[in-house]
Amino acid sequence: MYQLTIEESFDSAHFLAGYRGKCGNIHGHRWRVCITVAAEQLKEDAQERGMCMDFSVLKNELREIIEKYDHNFLIEQGSLKKQTMTALTEEGFTFLELSFRPTAENFAKHFYELFKQRGYPVVEAKVYETPNNCASYIT
Repeated sequence: MYQLTIEESFDSAHFLAGYRGKCGNIHGHRWRVCITVAAEQLKEDAQERGMCMDFSVLKNELREIIEKYDHNFLIEQGSLKKQTMTALTEEGFTFLELSFRPTAENFAKHFYELFKQRGYPVVEAKVYETPNNCASYIT
């Protein structure tokens, strides 16, 4: 089995609603997203001969996926009062409401599923919240 891993990063702020500790307050991260795809055989067409897949195609796909998270305030739906959301909007802040709590674990599964939906043979997604801490979602 051949595997390729690509990596991109984005910066954003978040907080964990209901969490008792530092992560319950608004803070930021440079999130690193690593996607691993696999193939049983290498391609034989002229362009990709000897490759599992083209790294540049995979990297462009990942950049496109994570672009909307970059420099956004990532908020779990329903975790802030309507007045707070209105104030953020009026102040010109950008935010992205998520259907899940913005943890590294949930992001790993989220990015895994987005790649799967696009037809890639993804076998693992890793999301680093800090340089030393990551969560993985594996098939």
